[in-house]
Amino acid sequence: MAKPVPIGTRGEVEKQVEFKNTLTAWKPELPPVLSSPNMIGWMEAAAFEALLPFCEGDEVSVGTAINIVHRAATGVGATVKCEAVLEEFDGRFYTFRVTAQADGEMLGHGTIQRAIVSKGRFEARRRAKQAAKP
Repeated sequence: MAKPVPIGTRGEVEKQVEFKNTLTAWKPELPPVLSSPNMIGWMEAAAFEALLPFCEGDEVSVGTAINIVHRAATGVGATVKCEAVLEEFDGRFYTFRVTAQADGEMLGHGTIQRAIVSKGRFEARRRAKQAAKP
């Protein structure tokens, strides 16, 4: 069982935007700015980092819900700082307030929910579901 996680627990990830993180890398006709999926992935990583010290044994945290707005663009070379702050725990799900900023500008914000699971039990359930498929 995971250790109790105090409200206010924080996680942070800092990444530099590379060409592979841009819309152009996905579709050449789009502008060379950070894509929403990459920004959201970095926000998820910040929430993951926040929970990591509280996991025990084979526990890991997994994403369960995402509600993000992406409001500003940033390009290749920019350093993006993503932060996750635990706002709520309902007994099963951890809800984080997340932000992404570059050069003092808010790129995106919202909430991400995660749950702590036993990796072994999680994998066993996944294998059982796959084996049950015709």
